[in-house]
Amino acid sequence: MKTIVSDTYNVYIGKDVFNQINDYLASNNYSKIFILVDENTMQFCLTELIARVEKLKKAEIIETESGEENKTIDICIQMWKALTELKADRKSLIVNLGGGVLSDLGGFAASTFKRGMDYINIPTTLLAQVDASIGGKTGLDLDNFKNQVGLFSNPKAVFIYPPYLNTLSKKQILSGFAEVIKHALIADENYWNQIKNFKPANPDWEGIIYSSVVIKNNIVLKDPHEKNIRKSLNFGHTIGHAIETFFLESELQPLLHGEAVAAGIFCEAFLSYKKAGLEHTQLDEICDFLLKFYKPVNFNQVIPQRLIEIMEQDKKNENGQIMFTLISKTGNAVVNNKCSTELISESFNFYQMRAAMVASDL
Repeated sequence: MKTIVSDTYNVYIGKDVFNQINDYLASNNYSKIFILVDENTMQFCLTELIARVEKLKKAEIIETESGEENKTIDICIQMWKALTELKADRKSLIVNLGGGVLSDLGGFAASTFKRGMDYINIPTTLLAQVDASIGGKTGLDLDNFKNQVGLFSNPKAVFIYPPYLNTLSKKQILSGFAEVIKHALIADENYWNQIKNFKPANPDWEGIIYSSVVIKNNIVLKDPHEKNIRKSLNFGHTIGHAIETFFLESELQPLLHGEAVAAGIFCEAFLSYKKAGLEHTQLDEICDFLLKFYKPVNFNQVIPQRLIEIMEQDKKNENGQIMFTLISKTGNAVVNNKCSTELISESFNFYQMRAAMVASDL
């Protein structure tokens, strides 16, 4: 069992984490307990959780549908209504059993219902285990713009059970792995060198999760409300969120968060080469690694000007300028970089060119 101490809560990682959940619930006298699930965690994760945590056997189950398109105010209103009908009060607890969408949605609903009730996260996807469930960001999408409405509100605890990853598809695993890549590139060159040798057949998930959570937690402790260094966690996300939003608002097949972020990291690595001093050899290394694992986004379906319009809504922007987190080398992030729309468009062209070269080699 590994334990990471954050500012107001602990993160527990390991196969014996259910013992920690039992201890937590035994030491807190909640009036009612609610478990938020989607159709996937209802089928694959809930039974084991209830079987191994005695106090959850009488919990009320609130189910919502999976997918980023359901992280909306309408779904949150349905949650508030369900909590009201089930007579939840401020001494109640919400258990978010799911991926990043559920931790964002459940955390926001809990933090705003009757001005705040406790919640804990039990993340079930790699994306949530290494990133989304940590750091106290909660929120909803608005008109497909990512996380336009939200607040900082810490969970009371996070309990990470790595075997839940066995329920995921390769596609879902790779979505979460994009955040692992990001953590290594912004904060730890040794971690990046380890990740470069990643073998999907037999990964050390507990070790990877621990390393990523330590990186994110250390950054959040220094800057809990994203005034400065916490912006480093947005590397790959300015363009990545725009790509994700574009596919959500169009009639195209939506991308998973990590698929869009992988493309965002690719483009923003190019911006790093142009603006932050990233060496060309490291740019090549990053791009080659990403193309080994991620199918390129088909930019023939994308309207570049629309991506830039979406980026103009990004929360990091200042005085009408699109702001980026870039890297000066692997393991070192540089926040608050302004990039022109012409250079951003050039990054899209670079991505298309490199993706086409890979396709021609197949």
